Amino acid sequence: MRILVVEDFEVLARSIGTGLRHEGMAVDVVLDGTAALDRLAVTRYDVVVLDRDLPGVHGDDICRRLARGRCETRVLMLTASGTVEDRVDGLGLGADDYLPKPFAFAELVARVRALARRAAPPLPPVLACGDITLDPARRTAFRAGLRLDLSPKEFALLECLLGAPGVVLSAEELLERVWDEAADPFTTAVKHTMHRLRAKLGEPPVIETVREGGYRIGPP
Repeated sequence: MRILVVEDFEVLARSIGTGLRHEGMAVDVVLDGTAALDRLAVTRYDVVVLDRDLPGVHGDDICRRLARGRCETRVLMLTASGTVEDRVDGLGLGADDYLPKPFAFAELVARVRALARRAAPPLPPVLACGDITLDPARRTAFRAGLRLDLSPKEFALLECLLGAPGVVLSAEELLERVWDEAADPFTTAVKHTMHRLRAKLGEPPVIETVREGGYRIGPP
């Protein structure tokens, strides 16, 4: 999933970004509202973690624009304004959820994951293909009953493929959904990570390379 963190306190912004990446998410971080709108104009995000009191363009204005645009991106307001009135006001602007500071990081992750599920077509809680199962909430994956020891990127690649069984996903699409702004568009990261994932999945192979198309997963 692709996440945009918009927070003007740089230490907190970078910390959230690092933590969410450790959870296997692709995360972009910006420090003001103007930069946030620039990113939203060119990239589709599943969730925006949005501070309200931002320099440049206020967080409330960003939230209103997203709500008016009826886009699938979900908004989690993350702010020091934690009274009931503030929460009601934020939700009234079009935010999908509201988390006051200070917060427990585990709760932030849970709320982001819940919103991301709402941003995409409904999927079963456990993804499966043949003898492979993956539980996004528990961050576990198994093949033939044996747990797979996957890195965050390998897990995210497998999750993308299982979320669209039989569909060809291009390397560019996978790069956008699994990595983030720091990824070089000419990198071989997708190819190398896919190679490691296939090795860990073992035999028989289930991920097919489609020439000049990308990758898809199907029954062996």
